[in-house]
Amino acid sequence: MNDKRLHKGIFITGTDTGVGKTFVAAGLIRALKLKGINVCPMKPAETGCRIRNGALFPQDAVTLLKASGAIEPIDTVNPYRLIHPLAPAVAAEIEGVKIDKNKIYAVYRHLSEKHDLIIVEGAGGIMVPVYKKYMFIDLIKDLNLPLIIVSRPGLGTINHTLLTINAARNRGIDILGVIINHSAKIRKDISVKTNPEIIVRLGGAPLLGTVTFTNKPVGEMSKVFTRIASSILKYL
Repeated sequence: MNDKRLHKGIFITGTDTGVGKTFVAAGLIRALKLKGINVCPMKPAETGCRIRNGALFPQDAVTLLKASGAIEPIDTVNPYRLIHPLAPAVAAEIEGVKIDKNKIYAVYRHLSEKHDLIIVEGAGGIMVPVYKKYMFIDLIKDLNLPLIIVSRPGLGTINHTLLTINAARNRGIDILGVIINHSAKIRKDISVKTNPEIIVRLGGAPLLGTVTFTNKPVGEMSKVFTRIASSILKYL
């Protein structure tokens, strides 16, 4: 597909699962909304959904939609949801679901016609399969979206982050930058202090910001996300 006429969007990926992509995406959506941008989320496929009121409930997609305030059906924002907490392709095979990339394209087009900016959140990292051999890196390329990488702060994040940067660049995907997210309280050892500078120096991707761990309400992190949102808008 790779249609350059598509409206602006951003794809948010992680270096791994559990790095806090949804928390970061929701924070950015709120900050962009406060800047007067008509922003809408999209979660192409969500796995690990629980059954609520007889239907699968996509917690991440609902969180993003509430953050945006967009008046869109959850079935549009999140076209595919699955029970098993696995890669979408694996969960879909187990559950007998066919994920159609053309449906995902159509949903993105539909949302982009109604909103200024679409924040698309993946599942896990960019090499996670969406359906059969079609991976999120393929989806990012086909939607022609720039990429934000959410990384862990501690030991091991250099390898994971640089691998993600290199994989994306090898496919011609633009990288807006890296956000380091402290999704859990960890000891601030020397790796936490030195990793950001090394990632920037070796990866050549901007550090958009660092989100520190907090038990405070999400709203109190607004200043951090406002700064990151301002940096992002300079690249679009």
